[in-house]
Amino acid sequence: MTQNNFPLKSWHIENMEKTVLKYVKGLPSDASKWEIRKHKKYGSLSNIIRNIHYDIKHGVTNDQVIQVFSKIRSEDCYCELRSNLDAMSRLGDLEKHWKEI
Repeated sequence: MTQNNFPLKSWHIENMEKTVLKYVKGLPSDASKWEIRKHKKYGSLSNIIRNIHYDIKHGVTNDQVIQVFSKIRSEDCYCELRSNLDAMSRLGDLEKHWKEI
């Protein structure tokens, strides 16, 4: 019998991808007051980095985080994000943090 050190690894990979995408997309222009308040409280770069580090603690590798960055930059389904300069600058900030690590 083998022990599964990271039983929810796939969930954490998915959560990390959603976290990165949510940060890169940013706040929509028609956001409600509740969304604005939550974004102000939890949407900063430091909170996103903390959430990604939590996922890394539970089985996500740094290579998988970098793969998400490259997937956003290269795949066709993210062409809307690539045309948004603010989104690309936020993605650049995240990439810069991971290159420093």
